[in-house]
Amino acid sequence: MRRLPGITVVTALAVLVSAVPAQAAYPGSRPTWPWKRPAPATAAASPGAVAGPSSSAGAGARSGRQAAFAKAARTYGVPESVLLAVSYLESRWEGHRGLPSVSAGYGPMHLVDGRARPGRPHGVGEDPRGDETRPRVIALPTTAAAPPRDTLRRASELTGLPLRRLREDPSANIMGGAALLADYRRRTGGSPDAGPAGWYGAVARYPGVPEEGAVGTEAARSFADEVYATIQAGAARVTDDGERVVLPATPGLPTPRAPLSEPPAPMAQRRAHGPTPTPTPEPVTDIVVKPATEPATKITTVLASAPSPLPTVMPAALAAAPAADPVAGSTAGSTAGPDCPRNVSCEWLPAVYRRLKDGGYGNHDRSDGPRKIDYIVIHDGETSYDAMTRLVRNPEYLSWHFTIRSSDGHIAQHLRARDIGWHAGNWYVNSRSIGLEHEGYLARGGSWFTEAMYRASARLVRHLAAKYDVPLDRAHILGHDNVPGTTPETVSGMHDDPGPYWDWSHYFELLGSPLRASGGDAARSVLIKPDYGTNSPNFTGCPGGCRGLGASSVWLHTRPSLTAPLVSDIGKHPTGDSTYSVYDHAARASSGQRYALAERRDGWTAIWYLGRKAWFSDPAEAPTSLPASGPLVTPRPGRAPIRVYGRAYPKAHAYPVGVPVQALTPLQYSIPAGQVYSSGPTTRASYLRAAAFDPAEHRVVRGETRYRQIQFGHRIMFVRASDVQPAGR
Repeated sequence: MRRLPGITVVTALAVLVSAVPAQAAYPGSRPTWPWKRPAPATAAASPGAVAGPSSSAGAGARSGRQAAFAKAARTYGVPESVLLAVSYLESRWEGHRGLPSVSAGYGPMHLVDGRARPGRPHGVGEDPRGDETRPRVIALPTTAAAPPRDTLRRASELTGLPLRRLREDPSANIMGGAALLADYRRRTGGSPDAGPAGWYGAVARYPGVPEEGAVGTEAARSFADEVYATIQAGAARVTDDGERVVLPATPGLPTPRAPLSEPPAPMAQRRAHGPTPTPTPEPVTDIVVKPATEPATKITTVLASAPSPLPTVMPAALAAAPAADPVAGSTAGSTAGPDCPRNVSCEWLPAVYRRLKDGGYGNHDRSDGPRKIDYIVIHDGETSYDAMTRLVRNPEYLSWHFTIRSSDGHIAQHLRARDIGWHAGNWYVNSRSIGLEHEGYLARGGSWFTEAMYRASARLVRHLAAKYDVPLDRAHILGHDNVPGTTPETVSGMHDDPGPYWDWSHYFELLGSPLRASGGDAARSVLIKPDYGTNSPNFTGCPGGCRGLGASSVWLHTRPSLTAPLVSDIGKHPTGDSTYSVYDHAARASSGQRYALAERRDGWTAIWYLGRKAWFSDPAEAPTSLPASGPLVTPRPGRAPIRVYGRAYPKAHAYPVGVPVQALTPLQYSIPAGQVYSSGPTTRASYLRAAAFDPAEHRVVRGETRYRQIQFGHRIMFVRASDVQPAGR
């Protein structure tokens, strides 16, 4: 990996709008957790390292959640900086209104309910291989995954606080986290009143990796190093419920080095980094804090030349070294190393490649040479990290390239980038993508993701995008819910993860490619970008109820009115209407997606969506979109209505003898004359025939037909380039 260029911090004022949910008036809404209005915005302070109050700061900076951290730190003798940094890496100090994360953790300290049952893993409702010429029926295996450490109940034992209060009261939750850290500190043999440097072992234990040898694992070391890098750099932000929290920078604090044992896995299967170097901290800045008499101001930290916008635990000399690549031709049980950036915890746990008794093979397709990577697909695995890393080693199951753990961001790689995972339900996308599964249980009511997982995932995606030349935008960094069906029959069963609670805006900030306005007043596109913290669609279908948490999605209506019906999707709901279910994306647009602008009226914006105008609330005082520029296409005169496809396959005459012709089956949608859609990449038709265990027998068919990728609905789709013409930018 090349040396990271210098960092330029650019601050941009972001208006702190009222935190009252903008969409709370939807039919069927229910009372939500109380909101606290954020502090009013002022001009941003000078850019640079995080400024913050000292320990003797005024009461204005020591109230609310900030005071809760101070009290818990005093009560259990935990250094306040350690407590704040651990919480930042777990939740960014959010309370999330008492709802669990996707890995069953609660509150600012992410106290995990070890008795929560994970959901059913992927494999239900769609064929993960996505090739109707060789359908893949998945029989979900029974996997006895190890339950996570029950830190919620342990915190209750240590504090005497009831479980419900630890789940729902942020102050009690912080007290529970402090008690856990003090307990871990005692177990390491030290006194609980040691300074920050003496808490390394306790911090390493906090994410809940297996008790035996926890401090000696690379994952535990990586998490602890990230915590201490955060203490060095400092952090500050206003939470979604209006709490201002500050962790003052401590640049002179050395990263401690606890005696660490060797990881239990063979070192050849892990990246041999050598001794963990001293961190090179970078600012982790969501707000710049002025003196206590002045209000906080949100800013955005932007990095020049797109270096990693995250605190790194590697010095520049080591960061400049290339990441280890998996050994070509490796099989299960080989000693290949992972293809990860150097500043994450990562291991190589290969998926199984084996012939099956029925004459088939599993659980992926091998390649004997490099392949073009166009997409990186973000998944939510609907089960635990332990279960996913067991399932991917089952030859009768499906496969993906990487799994990312929630508690600490640890990464396991299962496939080489050149090999094809069965993960997206669309063979065309599978053959051109890398799949990332994130630990999580959206289907069990999980509503947020940990900061540790966001950061590790963003570092990995940024590394892969740079290596394989994948643009960092929503036309190439896809959710599984953005992947189209292959035929009309498959559309309704396509998966909907990672869901509306994945914070795409924050994710692209961590990628170093923040979502920004472009094109000015003349822009003919809009970029969806609601404020995640204050945008609270009232979803239905969550176990226990969907209480309006922040989300990345906006509802799309048939008219500019909250009482108007949602737009319909004949593919998702052939005989019915779209719903407000958290699992129904038919009438939703998501942060970062670019759509062609159709009309504006009285605080509402219309976009072209699934062959019609779709309206979303977009008031000037709390906008949910940004002006955007980019290619647009419209049907050529005389060609409308034009057909829409879920893959870009060649015409029949392009197939050589011996390779079955793939049907050019359009989906059930069409584009009438006069409509305009945002256009992504133009691609030449291709099809990979991979139906043999020996990759030497695979064939790539390339045709002359060219396709334009478009943002047609919630999912991307394709149109023939000959059917459309440019419609400006």
